[in-house]
Amino acid sequence: MSREEVAYTEKLVAINRVAKVVKGGKRFSFSALVIVGDGKGRVGYAGGKAREVSDAVKKASERAKRFMIKIPMREGRTLHHDASGRFGAGRVILRSATSGTGIIAGGAMRSVFEALGIQDVVSKCIGSANPHNMVRATFDALLSITSPKYIAGKRGKRVADVISRRASRGDK
Repeated sequence: MSREEVAYTEKLVAINRVAKVVKGGKRFSFSALVIVGDGKGRVGYAGGKAREVSDAVKKASERAKRFMIKIPMREGRTLHHDASGRFGAGRVILRSATSGTGIIAGGAMRSVFEALGIQDVVSKCIGSANPHNMVRATFDALLSITSPKYIAGKRGKRVADVISRRASRGDK
């Protein structure tokens, strides 16, 4: 199975030093949270643990590449509709934005959007600001996003009928 090499962007979100107490003292290792994306709608995240930081990051990025998901985007720059997601005590709200808005997001969520290739989005983190919870909550919200093409196919309608409803409500 030969796959062409795609240029992935890797974003290191968090590094944590963890200690294991053993007979001679403490053994330190590192855990890393990494987000990997192709900038065209595919993104994945994973954590990796190792005795060295570089090894932990490498493990996490390899695993993130294996578990990437495809997110439909409107005009290749924003989301099709608003979404919310949660994981643990972390909740996020994602809103599609007009052209030129930019990425209005903090910390871990910004890394997800940059790796995904979204250019215009407004988001808010409510509750926990823990990077692990924020990334998982953001992915929960992203997985709930559907494209008008998918909705039209499911309802047995044309894409224009689904999009015309959006235009009549005032969303652009």
